[in-house]
Amino acid sequence: MVREQLAARGIKDGRLLAMMRVVPRHRFVEAGLEARAYEDGPLPIGFDATISQPYVVAAMTELLRLRGTEKVLEIGTGSGYQTAVLAELAGQVLSIEIVPELHARAAATLDALGYRNVRLRCGDGAAGWPEEAPFDAILVTAAPPDVPDPLLAQLAVGGRLVIPIGKDRQTLHVLERTPKGVRREKSFEVRFVPLLGEKGKPAAPST
Repeated sequence: MVREQLAARGIKDGRLLAMMRVVPRHRFVEAGLEARAYEDGPLPIGFDATISQPYVVAAMTELLRLRGTEKVLEIGTGSGYQTAVLAELAGQVLSIEIVPELHARAAATLDALGYRNVRLRCGDGAAGWPEEAPFDAILVTAAPPDVPDPLLAQLAVGGRLVIPIGKDRQTLHVLERTPKGVRREKSFEVRFVPLLGEKGKPAAPST
């Protein structure tokens, strides 16, 4: 997986590639799909959600430019696989999942694998985790119409926010907060489920 799907497609961060070899992806997929865990594609995890393909996980993580000490906020815990990858590369990971069943399953898996630098919350990810802000990096694994204002407000100076924007097919956006403001650039096309906000409705676009 690492050699053919990641390194061959341009993932260059050596520490990230090493950690992608370590995290047992098969522990995060549904029963019966373990043999497909390392294929180059997403897999269903129930509740209209998926575990993202390995390349997308690696590419989004690389865009954060983690060095090992950061406090990271993840929106959309899902299976917990992306959470585990972040936990291998950062100092602390806080992750929010709006679906209670996915939250509980991910919590059990991450605990069984011994991840102690992860904190999970079940709730509205569009609101972020304000009492723990600011964050050195924010990764969003579901797509809103635009960046939710609370997430941008919780990004530290020097921090990077990676988020898919759009409806049926989205573009990955990378936002970096500088002392003078926010720099924003587009990366590549992706496909994620919509970001759910308050009461299960799509999160409102920022103004």
